[in-house]
Amino acid sequence: MNISQLKEISAIAIQHNPDHFTDEQRKLGWLGYQPATTEAIEAAEQKLGVALPGDYKQFLLITNGFFTTSDSTELTFAPVEEIDYLKNIDDFIVEVWSDPAIIDVGEQLIRSIIIGGINDEQYFLLIPNDNESIEWTYWKFASWIPGAHPYKNLDDYFTSTLEFLKKEC
Repeated sequence: MNISQLKEISAIAIQHNPDHFTDEQRKLGWLGYQPATTEAIEAAEQKLGVALPGDYKQFLLITNGFFTTSDSTELTFAPVEEIDYLKNIDDFIVEVWSDPAIIDVGEQLIRSIIIGGINDEQYFLLIPNDNESIEWTYWKFASWIPGAHPYKNLDDYFTSTLEFLKKEC
């Protein structure tokens, strides 16, 4: 995770659609927030019973959340104090996707931790794998995508967001 990439995303998004952002965001040219504390990250890990992936913790140490880059296509990353298991935030979507015909997705959603999109129309999820030697799974998820759009990691997501913004602007 690199701060210059987040700054570039912020600058392009603000320049492209200034009315979508606050006066402070426009003035600073930044869609992020103050960094999270290591204590806040550790408290979230304890609450969730997992060690969060390193790239996500690095992101939090840069910015404790990140405002959506658009009003329709992207999502807001939540402060670490607000993240939780998806089943605790939106048990209905977990139930719907646990239908036997699509149980593979439902099984992933039951284990997923929502880090973005808590009040948006789509989610960004971290999914801990059952086997500790296997990396985490990263999903952008919405019923209308449809379903899961996987990413290798957070850098992959933000790289794709930056590429999208460059094309659109």
